[in-house]
Amino acid sequence: MKRSAAIFVTFLLASFISIGGKSKIPAQTDSISLKNGPMVGYSSHKEVKLWVQTKKPAKVYAEYFPIQDPKTRKKTAEITTRHENGNVAHLIADSLEPGTVYSYVIYVDDAPIDIRNTQQFRTLPIWIGKQNGPPNFRFALGSCSFINDPKYDTQPKPYGGNYEIFRSILSKEPEFMLWMGDNIYLREPDWDSRTGFLYRYTHQRAVPELAPLLARVHQYAIWDDHDWGPNDSDSSFWLRDTAEEMFKLFWANPNYAKYGIYGSFTWGDSQFFLMDDRTFRTANDNRTGKRSYLGEKQLDWLINSLAFSKYTFKFVVVGGQVLNPLEVYENYSTYSEERNRLIAAIRKLKLKNVIFLTGDRHFTELSLLEENGEEPLYDLTVSPLTSSTYPPITEKNPLRIQGTLVDDKRNFGTIEVSGPLKSRKLTVRIFDFEGKELWTREIPAK
Repeated sequence: MKRSAAIFVTFLLASFISIGGKSKIPAQTDSISLKNGPMVGYSSHKEVKLWVQTKKPAKVYAEYFPIQDPKTRKKTAEITTRHENGNVAHLIADSLEPGTVYSYVIYVDDAPIDIRNTQQFRTLPIWIGKQNGPPNFRFALGSCSFINDPKYDTQPKPYGGNYEIFRSILSKEPEFMLWMGDNIYLREPDWDSRTGFLYRYTHQRAVPELAPLLARVHQYAIWDDHDWGPNDSDSSFWLRDTAEEMFKLFWANPNYAKYGIYGSFTWGDSQFFLMDDRTFRTANDNRTGKRSYLGEKQLDWLINSLAFSKYTFKFVVVGGQVLNPLEVYENYSTYSEERNRLIAAIRKLKLKNVIFLTGDRHFTELSLLEENGEEPLYDLTVSPLTSSTYPPITEKNPLRIQGTLVDDKRNFGTIEVSGPLKSRKLTVRIFDFEGKELWTREIPAK
């Protein structure tokens, strides 16, 4: 079925749900009951998570069906949203088959919600051991998304803008998106209460240009300081437990550590390691003893996971730059002992195709560490999405690949993973907020 036909079928289902050929309940508009969403969260072979936020406590569920077979409808469990949790619901679609695209409809208090954007999700295909090998796929990535809020902003001029970037991201048709930190910007009235966190996340999620992207592209996220608390905050932050609770409430990653937000997922022949650079972090200015960025437990987990991984590409997603050797701002190099331990472990294990994906810096660049005949390590920094840019005027990263610096416009990236199993490659592209390509590079698998 063509995409336009699938959208039409979904619209018909949302408008009139038929029982025995008779209409049951006409669709109600989003403005009556739905505050934000829907958002498509993680995907697996057999289940997918959906996220919605209602305006007031309500009963919520979703119906879903393969776009090729709209009559075969399944239903998630019903969730009653609660005021104390921002009226957020996480819905699990768990009657799925691998390698299938589904449409879905959200119900609030038994009434189907208007479908204003294409609402679809996909399950991962089975490919291991099959002759045709791993699927080709594309994902989007970016960091630093500031949404103006004049009531609480203190900047002399708006710090955020070009929200149309979210429509440009959608136009590249990624299967999923990585949010690499500073996905929200907590303000002073936000970070000292649970109410403040709920307000900021809800305000951020309500951007109209964002809605189409969330409704049909799977979303994964990590955090950085502005999702966590005050600027450059660390493990001493007094509402650290609230920060973690709110992150897990408003995002839909497939798994988390028992303490912190780090975890992992796979897509095709790639594995993604979502790191937590706040929960275990020593204060930037604290140099009185051993310094921690990821922390002993998380670093051990990452090294062991990389050693175990049999996937072609291993993407390590971190809030701050990893390879840039300059000890500036919050780069991993300011925690040099821990950073050196990670790189040394990658070298000793002779790991191939390790790619760091990072944010934070309000500019974009691709770094390459290649020395002494060792396997090359890449660090793709992509920033900012809607925040203002911050050119590295006096900073000259010696690992920067010439021609990859973007420091004068808001931007995002896509990475395509393609090719036969024995000759896979990455195609990295950076686009401005209008979707115009700024540069492209290919990275072949080793």
